[in-house]
Amino acid sequence: MDIHQESQGDTCVVAPQGRIDSTTSDSVEKALAAVLEAGGKKIVFDFAGVDYISSAGLRVLLVTAKRLGGGKGSLVLCGLGNSIRQVFELAGFLPLFTVEASRELALARLVGQL
Repeated sequence: MDIHQESQGDTCVVAPQGRIDSTTSDSVEKALAAVLEAGGKKIVFDFAGVDYISSAGLRVLLVTAKRLGGGKGSLVLCGLGNSIRQVFELAGFLPLFTVEASRELALARLVGQL
């Protein structure tokens, strides 16, 4: 799995490519943990290149959101295709996350423009 990361000001954009499942979720978890350990407090997780997510991937995002909770930081999801959005809805996870349609809107949300 390829996980692209870039900084946009004080925000880190994490953009994996492919499937997030039990085989690849460990790589995603390590990438997100590295951002947090480096002091990252604002993360955009861009699903534009993701075509599948399993419960293992959902767990990684939930753990990351909890680590950022309580005013410690923010996680915004973006680029959810229909199949990814449906998984979040069926799992009851959609209300637990801030979701924006695009990376640009997610970045704007984190700088307080939305």
